[in-house]
Amino acid sequence: MSLKHIAITISAILLLGGCSDSSSNDGINSLVSTNAYELKDLQDISYNVVKTGNEFKVEGLEEKVILFDIFATWCPPCRASAPNLASLQENHKEDIKIIGILVEDDKPNDYVQNFVDNYGADYSISNSDDNRALSRAIANAIDVGQGFPIPLMVMYYKGKYITHYIGAVPEEMIESDIKRVLKQ
Repeated sequence: MSLKHIAITISAILLLGGCSDSSSNDGINSLVSTNAYELKDLQDISYNVVKTGNEFKVEGLEEKVILFDIFATWCPPCRASAPNLASLQENHKEDIKIIGILVEDDKPNDYVQNFVDNYGADYSISNSDDNRALSRAIANAIDVGQGFPIPLMVMYYKGKYITHYIGAVPEEMIESDIKRVLKQ
């Protein structure tokens, strides 16, 4: 065997051996774990969101229309949308679940509760560590990019993407889409 063949063989063994290092399993596990997000609302209720491909399912709420409201407390259109979303949640509580996903970091729950009280955001609001990661995953799945404007409201039914809204949207428009989905 020539020296060239020996060098190629050793290089291949080192390259393949590096791929089988046990530390690479940590990378695989971390990729898998990024497909599950735990959201906790202000009433300490947990919602487990599971991403499979471009589908997002909230465990235990598979038969409901899910509307993720990605927002910030300082955002004027987010503030304006809050009472409309609360009205939709109240009027369709058997059929939908609205989950607000706060994209501001390190806000104490009493600060977020102040937003709820001042703007009538009477629906589930998550102030969790997974909020940003879930928001990015949803934005990627619907192809709006990472610099998306807020509020970004994204509707799913049985895990499947239905539609999304950017900015303040009339309550009647969202309600029409909810009714259309429920008739299917």
